[in-house]
Amino acid sequence: MLNAHDITVSFSGEELFSGITFKLNAGDRIGLVGKNGAGKSTLLKIVAGEQEYDRGSMAFDKDISLGFLKQDIDFEEGRTVIEEAYQAFKEIKSIEKKLEGVNKQLAERTDYDSEIYHNLMHDLDELSHRYELIGGYNYQGETEKILAGLGFKQEDLHKKTDTFSGGWRMRIELAKLLLQHHDILLLDEPTNHLDIESIIWFENFLKGFGGAIMMVSHDKMFLDNVTNRTIEISLGQIYDYKKPYSQYLLLRSEIKEKQLQAQKNQEREIKHTEQLIEKFRAKANKASMAQSLIKKLNRVERIEVDVEDNAVMNVRFPMSVTPGKVVVEAYDVAKNYGDIQVLQDVNMLLERGSKIAFVGQNGQGKSTLAKIMVGEIEFDGELKLGHNVQIGYFAQNQSEYLDGELTVLETMENEANDGNRVKVRDMLGSFLFRGDEVEKKVKVLSGGERNRLALCKMLLHPFNVLIMDEPTNHLDIASKNVLKNALKQFEGTLILVSHDRDFLQDLASTVFSFRDGGIKEYLGDINYFLEQHELEDMRAVEMRTKKEKIEESSSSGKQDHERQKMKKKLQNKLGKIEKEISDLEKKIIDDDAEISENFELLKENPDFFASYQEKKTKVESLMNLWEETQEQIDAL
Repeated sequence: MLNAHDITVSFSGEELFSGITFKLNAGDRIGLVGKNGAGKSTLLKIVAGEQEYDRGSMAFDKDISLGFLKQDIDFEEGRTVIEEAYQAFKEIKSIEKKLEGVNKQLAERTDYDSEIYHNLMHDLDELSHRYELIGGYNYQGETEKILAGLGFKQEDLHKKTDTFSGGWRMRIELAKLLLQHHDILLLDEPTNHLDIESIIWFENFLKGFGGAIMMVSHDKMFLDNVTNRTIEISLGQIYDYKKPYSQYLLLRSEIKEKQLQAQKNQEREIKHTEQLIEKFRAKANKASMAQSLIKKLNRVERIEVDVEDNAVMNVRFPMSVTPGKVVVEAYDVAKNYGDIQVLQDVNMLLERGSKIAFVGQNGQGKSTLAKIMVGEIEFDGELKLGHNVQIGYFAQNQSEYLDGELTVLETMENEANDGNRVKVRDMLGSFLFRGDEVEKKVKVLSGGERNRLALCKMLLHPFNVLIMDEPTNHLDIASKNVLKNALKQFEGTLILVSHDRDFLQDLASTVFSFRDGGIKEYLGDINYFLEQHELEDMRAVEMRTKKEKIEESSSSGKQDHERQKMKKKLQNKLGKIEKEISDLEKKIIDDDAEISENFELLKENPDFFASYQEKKTKVESLMNLWEETQEQIDAL
C-alpha cells in the first residue's frame, strides 16, 4: 500500500531523522512511538502529503484512499453535529442534490415523448443506481451509530458544533474519518479527547478495520490492544518490529542483550587477532601471516548496539505542610451552564493521603468539580477545604496558558519568586530542558514539551493536595512512567481526572464515577471500577429483560391470543406486499427492455413514461410499507 524509502527531514540545518525506510501493508496496525520531539507527528504529516521532506521517495498503490486525523481542526460555524458528520459523504450529498433537481424537473414537465424527458429518466436511473451503490440508503444510520459509539447522545446530534468543546469537536472529526472507509488511517493522538468508554469502543472498531493504520499514541494499553507492529523513532533512526508495544519492548531488550553479547565476543576475537598480528609482525618469516590477519581484520563488519535515548524527566512532588485529616468536604454541590445541569446534589468527603481517580464520559462534570475545588468557578451548595490545605492544580489545557512568545527560561523566571528563582535552570534540566533548549520559544515546542514545561512551572508553588486534569495528554510513554512514579511517591492527597487506564493502574485506590449529574464512589482501583461498571451495565440489561418477562407473563391469555391474531394478519399483509412488489418489478424490467429496443415507443405512446415512473414510485412506496409492517411484526 505504501513504500517509504530513505526519507530525511531537517529543521534549521539539523536532521530530525535520516534515511527512514519502511513499508505499510494491508492489515498493518502500526504504533508510532518515541519521545516528544522525535518526529512522530512530522512523519505522519509526510505520509499524509502535508509536509515536504528533504530527501527520499514515497510511493502509494493505485487508488489508495488515505484519512488523516490531525491535532488541529477547523469547523465551519453554523452546522449541527449530524450535518458536520454528513460532510464525510461528499459524493452521496452531491448525488442527493442532483436527484432532487432531476425529480423536480420530471414532476414539472409534461413532454413525456421528448428526448429531454428521456435523458432525465436516464439520469435518474444512473444517479439512483450510483446512490445505492455508494451506500446512500444506509449512511444516516451508520453515522448515528458511529457518533453514539463516540459518546454523543441522540439529543446532541442537532446541536451546533460551536457549542461543544474542542475535545468533542475532535470526536466529530474522528467520526467523519471512520465513516469515509479509507484504505489507510493516520491517527495523531486519537485517544487524547476520549473517555474510557469511548476508547474501549474505538479499540473494538479499529480491531475490525480491514485497511492499514499508522497512529501516534502514548496510551500503552490502547497500543497493546490495537496494534500488531511498532515503529519507534529514536535519535533520528527507526526501529521496526512486528509486535504490539509491550511485546516490542521485551523483544528489543532481548535483541539489545544479544547485540551486547555478540559485540563482546567480537571484541574478544578482535583483541586476540590484534595480539597475533603484533606477535607475527616482529618475525620476518611470519610477516605474510600478519598481513593476512590485518586484511581479515579490516573485512570484519563491526557489530553495533542500537543506541537508545534514555534521557527522562526527574520529577518529585514535595509535600508543603501537613494538612488536617479531612482535606475536602462537599455538600449538595450543584452546577449548571444555562439549561444544562452538569452536577447536582454532589456530596463528598476526602481524607488526607487519598489517591482518587475521577472517571466518566466527557461532559459529566469531572473537570467542573475540579475547577470548583480550586475556586475557579462559582457553584451552588457548599464546599469546604480542610485546615492548612494548599492545592496544586494542573488544568487539562494547562499548556495553553503558556505565552508562546516567551522562552522556556523566561516562562519559569516570570513565575518564580526570590526564594526559588536560582533553582529555575536546575528544575528545567530535570524536565529535559537543558543547555540552549531553555532559550527556545514556547510556540515552537511540541505538545509533550509544553506539558513538561507546565508541570515544571507548577512546582514553583507549594502544595499538599494535587489536582491533575488529564496530565498525560501529549506526554510520551517514558515521561508518563516517570510522572506516575513521582505521583506514587507523593505523600499528599492526589485527585486525577484521566482516561488513561494504564496510567491509573496501581495509582488510584478510589474511583469516583460521574454520570447523570451525580457521582458514585468505588473503593478499589481502576480495574475494579471497570469490572463493577460492566457488571452494573449487565444488571441493568438483566433488570430490563426481567421486567419485560414479568409484564409479558402477567398479560392475559386474551391479550396473547389478540397478539398472535394481529401477527398472523400482518404476516398475510407482508406476503401480499412482497407479491405486489415482485409483480411491479417484473413489469419495470419489461418496460426497460422495450425502451432499449424501441425508442420510437415514446412517440407512439406518450403516456408510457408516466406509467413507467408511476410503477417505480409505487415500488418505493411499497418497500417503505414492507419495512413498517416488518417492524410491527418484530415488535409483536
